[in-house]
Amino acid sequence: MASNMDREMILADFQACTGIENIDEAITLLEQNNWDLVAAINGVIPQENGILQSEYGGETLQGPTYDPTSHPTASSSTPSSSSAFRHVVPSRQIVERQPRMLDFRVEYRDRNVDVVLEDSCTVGEIKHILENELQIPVSKMLLKGWKTGDIDDSTVLKTLHLPKNNSLYVLTPDLPPPSSSNSGALQESLNQNFMLIITHREVQREYNLNFSGSSTIQEVKRNVYDLTSIPVRHQLWEGWPPSATDDSMTLAASGLTYPCHRLTVGRRSSPAQIREQSEEQCTDVHMVSDSDGDDFEDATEFGVDDGEMFGMASSALRKSPMMPENAENEGDALLQFTAEFSSRYGDCHPVYFIGSLEAAFQEAFYGKARDRKLLAIYLHHDESVLTNVFCSQMLCAESIVSYLSQNFITWAWDMTKEANRARFLTMCTRHFGSVVAQTIRTQKTDQFPLFLIIMGKRSSNEVLNVIQGNTTVDELMMRLMAAMEIFSAQQQEDIKDEDEREARENVKREQDEAYRISLEADRAKREAQEREQAEQFRLEQIRKEQEEEREAIRLSLEQSLPPEPKKESTESVSKLRIRTPSGEFFERRFLASSKLQVVFDFVASKGYPWEEFKLLGTFPRRDVTQLDPDKSLLEVKLYPQETLFLEAKE
Repeated sequence: MASNMDREMILADFQACTGIENIDEAITLLEQNNWDLVAAINGVIPQENGILQSEYGGETLQGPTYDPTSHPTASSSTPSSSSAFRHVVPSRQIVERQPRMLDFRVEYRDRNVDVVLEDSCTVGEIKHILENELQIPVSKMLLKGWKTGDIDDSTVLKTLHLPKNNSLYVLTPDLPPPSSSNSGALQESLNQNFMLIITHREVQREYNLNFSGSSTIQEVKRNVYDLTSIPVRHQLWEGWPPSATDDSMTLAASGLTYPCHRLTVGRRSSPAQIREQSEEQCTDVHMVSDSDGDDFEDATEFGVDDGEMFGMASSALRKSPMMPENAENEGDALLQFTAEFSSRYGDCHPVYFIGSLEAAFQEAFYGKARDRKLLAIYLHHDESVLTNVFCSQMLCAESIVSYLSQNFITWAWDMTKEANRARFLTMCTRHFGSVVAQTIRTQKTDQFPLFLIIMGKRSSNEVLNVIQGNTTVDELMMRLMAAMEIFSAQQQEDIKDEDEREARENVKREQDEAYRISLEADRAKREAQEREQAEQFRLEQIRKEQEEEREAIRLSLEQSLPPEPKKESTESVSKLRIRTPSGEFFERRFLASSKLQVVFDFVASKGYPWEEFKLLGTFPRRDVTQLDPDKSLLEVKLYPQETLFLEAKE
């Protein structure tokens, strides 16, 4: 069984080889393999990634293999193995690993310092780096933020089992706070812009790059890597000041000549070339690995460097274009542009409008005046030496990204391919005119990328500014703000005009609404009158028809009455005198043998139908209309004479 000290060493080696930062997970994997380091590593990392068994059974080597046809299996333990590794047989079993790199962000007052060290270094070495960076003596420096106690300058970082990224802070209780003059001088130097004139030795090409004083040497080297495809670990520099001893040092503190400084960069011989030269001079059997320890100088985690893996340069991985050539749909082209931009320069970048240039115009210019924005058009060019620096240091700066998102609609296009360039120039001529298109057409490749600031106007779209790639963050921000001032003044006028127009339209709408309501009221009144007249006409027609019907009935009854008996008639005659409701009287003679119905018909012929009027007797008072109409006048005692009166029924 391994002792606690051995287990700590095995755990550290296992984490360094596999890149597993979670300690609990690493311990679990080791316990599953009974703390056998080789077995645990082979269980996590496929052997073609570099965990090889020694053909002598004693040595285990780690390192990425170069020839994929020479990958040995876990059971390759005979001298006939096809592995490309040769070695001297050691006396005991050892595990060689690449040093694990740890990242520290150290905070001191208003500054942050990034330190990258191998886990084999000590706490004191971090302090020495901070001494050069912060100009603070190690004896006056307290480094805090460790997860465990009992830390001194001799403590090895590997024994602390630290994660990949760490945050620390520096306390200086024995030092007075910096004076405002010193702080101002330091801040002023950090805000200065340095022009680095860098000569690429192999191709005899010169690059003029702008960097702020707060940029680090490491950032310069990585930008040069983007321009020259020389990985940072293979860059061979000339011209750095003697004080520039660490890549994490800022340019302001490195001692560069202000404002311009000349540097030369070339490619150092690769490990394979060094081995070829040494093999020609030495015939001794020695271990040769396709991936030397230097290959991991800038490794971020395990065996890779910004896209370079096993001898493949990241420039080969970045060959995918920003935008497809002859894309039918501008929205699809912008989707690829955004994805490729994010993969190259990170997620902190302007939010590019996905759609056609016409749609971007609509979004920026044709809403309500208060919601309108400026349109920023970013024109990318992969062959310009300024593109990577402009994108990474200016266009992706948080201040620029925030300001663009608040005040601009940002649209982008890739001018690298000739077909895409011609397509944009056509769009430019259509929307901005031939003068602007000619201005962009005459721009040289090294003047790209371009940033066009467009303001929408009533009659046309105005190009306020054309910003070239050789600028700084401060200058870019100032020009964006200057464009915003012009736009804000125009926007206030547009808002005033729009408010006045809306006020006039509101008054007109109110007047139109009042007029409409008045028309509705008049129409309703007219319709009511028409309905009333129609009803009156209908009732009049009904009344007239009823009168005509009654008159017809009256005439019919009048004609159907038997003739009135003459005075000299020998038959019995009954004389009836009838009083109307109006007080008039009319009388007639009837045969005593006539039926009572004849009397009713006579009264109805005078306009008093028995359905509406009652015929009443006087003495005794009785309702004659209730008697049997088929009886004779003699039978109902209306003989020889009688006075009756008419009364309307209820």
